[in-house]
Amino acid sequence: MAYRVELAIRASQDLEQMYERISADDSSVAALWYFELEDAILTLRSFPRRCPITPESKRTGGDLRHLLYSSKRGAYRVIYEINESRKLVRVITIRHSAMDEFVDNR
Repeated sequence: MAYRVELAIRASQDLEQMYERISADDSSVAALWYFELEDAILTLRSFPRRCPITPESKRTGGDLRHLLYSSKRGAYRVIYEINESRKLVRVITIRHSAMDEFVDNR
């Protein structure tokens, strides 16, 4: 059974900010980056457990996972959690790999 994928408010804001930074250079490059990242995130509908547990999970005690995505614009971590009972993958944040470790303040 396929999982539903949804973005938390924070993940949507992260994505919007990254898109705006990229589109300042070239809107066609930004659009391509956005759609490729979106496609990568949607692969989580099938086999979301294929991605590793994040290092942050040790500190938070949660079961956060991360999808690693690379493009010409850099490497990104899509941090998410899985709700098995609802068959839901909830993307919590999207971070550039150069950013500090994720701190879960939910």
